[in-house]
Amino acid sequence: MSVQAHVPVMLKESKQALDIRPEGKYLDCTFGRGGHSEAFLQSLSARGCLYVIDQDEAAIQTARQKYAEDERVTILHNSFEDLGQIGEQYNLLNNTDGIFFDLGVSSPQLDEAERGFSFTQDGPLDMRMNNTTGLTAQQWLAQCSVPELIEVLRNYGEERYAKKIATQIMQAQQIQPLSSTLQLADIIKSCYPKSHQGIHPATRSFQAIRIAVNRELDALSSALDAAYQLLKTSGRLAVISFHSLEDRIVKRFIRNTLPKPLAKLPIPHQSALHLKPIGKLLRPAQEEININPRSRSARLRVAEKVFE
Repeated sequence: MSVQAHVPVMLKESKQALDIRPEGKYLDCTFGRGGHSEAFLQSLSARGCLYVIDQDEAAIQTARQKYAEDERVTILHNSFEDLGQIGEQYNLLNNTDGIFFDLGVSSPQLDEAERGFSFTQDGPLDMRMNNTTGLTAQQWLAQCSVPELIEVLRNYGEERYAKKIATQIMQAQQIQPLSSTLQLADIIKSCYPKSHQGIHPATRSFQAIRIAVNRELDALSSALDAAYQLLKTSGRLAVISFHSLEDRIVKRFIRNTLPKPLAKLPIPHQSALHLKPIGKLLRPAQEEININPRSRSARLRVAEKVFE
């Protein structure tokens, strides 16, 4: 998720986390509008390589405009769920110095009502990260049952009014299919007590539906598995997440990569390879939060692939 005016979250911390080597190979798996990539490139020499990945066509267009002439940059219109295939195609298995993820929705996606992520601006009920493929949120809701929606709202949104919201959404669907974000947001808001204070009532439900539509948690788990395979010994993984579900997956993944065999790595005693956390969980500085409130929930975890 990027900050206002497309300024990247925790830019200094992210760059330090990767400890960039001038001639190294790096992957920015969530290009967005390229703020992090631009910072990484500043530390790469002419022999360094940066692979930028995004499933959002608008992000890829931005990447092509910025870096079409930069021989260090390879631009890939893919989901990071395809990281394993990308690694094989570009000979990155056990050959990558650093991999970076900035998870969640970018500011451009939130700010463009037609993308369907905003519950404060009216737009089509889309919510797809890659709006050229897959079911829209409208289509997903149309085929969803009340029990399924309750489970999604509880598991992905930690929504306390999940049952009431799911029931109201499905009742509204029977009268007329939902097609706009404000339609959905108004239904969710009506399920909250009038005395509610704090975050917008639709925040958790929109997050949950978006995660389900894009299969975000499954994609993240697959991508982390592939990232481990791509990293060389002493390579680093840096992940910015914005809610506890993502962060929990990243934390457990790092913890669970205990020494285990790794194919294709010609080192004796391969079972001694694992990810080692670098430093503690990092949060944005208060100065950054003051400038961009959207960064307040960001958290950065860093790990290094070590042989010990």
